[in-house]
Amino acid sequence: MARRCELSGKDVMSGNNVSHANNKTRRRFLPNLCNVSLISDALGETFKLRISAHALRSVEHRGGLDAYLLKASDAGLSEKALQIKASIKRQQAEAAAA
Repeated sequence: MARRCELSGKDVMSGNNVSHANNKTRRRFLPNLCNVSLISDALGETFKLRISAHALRSVEHRGGLDAYLLKASDAGLSEKALQIKASIKRQQAEAAAA
């Protein structure tokens, strides 16, 4: 399982540990990933996602999973998130047509 946020695309970064003597050794900065269940209002379903704490705050700020996905670009989203986004768009189109 990759250490990557499914919504924001936040990934592992690398850098240096720097000692008091200015010795540098490589290290990894891991994203703060959480396993959460988010509810889609349009679809009426719950989806289990592995997202960063920052993305979770962004979802809450935007007003839910639907609003977040509709505003997000497709570049950072995972395959699962892209499928959810397409389903939400399809559901909204059907609701608008009816």
